[in-house]
Amino acid sequence: MRTAVTAAQDSVEERRLAFQGFSYTCRIVHQSAPRTAPLLLLGGSSQDRYSWQSHEKWLAPLCTLITVDLPGYGTSDFLPARYGIDFLGDAVQHTLAEIGVPEVNLFGGCFGEVVGLRFAQRHPESVRRIIFAGAANRLPGIYTEAVPRLSQALGRGDIEGAAEGLVRLFMSNPEAGRVRRHAAVARLLQRQFMNQTPEEVRKALEHNTRLVTHGCYEPLPVPEVPTLVFTGEHDTLCTPEMGRELAATMPGARFTTVREADHLVTVERREESADLIARFCTDRPVDGLPYCSALESPAAELTGASSAR
Repeated sequence: MRTAVTAAQDSVEERRLAFQGFSYTCRIVHQSAPRTAPLLLLGGSSQDRYSWQSHEKWLAPLCTLITVDLPGYGTSDFLPARYGIDFLGDAVQHTLAEIGVPEVNLFGGCFGEVVGLRFAQRHPESVRRIIFAGAANRLPGIYTEAVPRLSQALGRGDIEGAAEGLVRLFMSNPEAGRVRRHAAVARLLQRQFMNQTPEEVRKALEHNTRLVTHGCYEPLPVPEVPTLVFTGEHDTLCTPEMGRELAATMPGARFTTVREADHLVTVERREESADLIARFCTDRPVDGLPYCSALESPAAELTGASSAR
């Protein structure tokens, strides 16, 4: 059931780019004999262009991989919160134009879905397939409630308190159900948040302000391309129901949950999430996988329910 590793990547390139006066960096893992279009991986707000290296042994044999620290994130320039999601979606398109990639398979996880969806809505010609994980079409209530507390803790330098709050926000309560590597991933997150530099803290505060100010969703047309939405079965931040709601707004989208995982499904179940992404991007079956629930078609089911009334 796993994606076979048949070849390593050819080379790795980093490009320093600038968009509307803001400098940022993109990482390209080249594949000279690809089986599908380049895969653009947009991660969450606490991830950077290196966060997907552990997935490369499964994904790099299939296609060129692109990761990016967009303006305001990772090692890129600070981006004031007045620049919203449209700006970031256009920055993604700028990246592809600069590196000469006309079309991608798009993956967006958590905040990466927010940017990825806006990119796909504004630049549909650049998207061949869409995969979203830990996704929603609205800000989760527990996030908007937590933002003031987390921002205040970060603002007064209480990094430990903010780290504890972030771990609770991103990870499910142990009583919610069995999650692979739950304790290990919680420790990893705690260390990551505790080791933030002052500049990273500043960017995190601005990120929270950006999301609360601009929101995460605009009801714009979505390209009619093969689309898959998935999340961990115990995700308490962007719940499975939120994932279904998002999938229902996307033409023909399929939805599934990954067993024994929560919001950090791509960390807790790296091999399985990489296998799911790889299968979808190469048009192999994604139904009947032992680590997933049954595939759903939320938009079709919603239409059928409406017709039956």
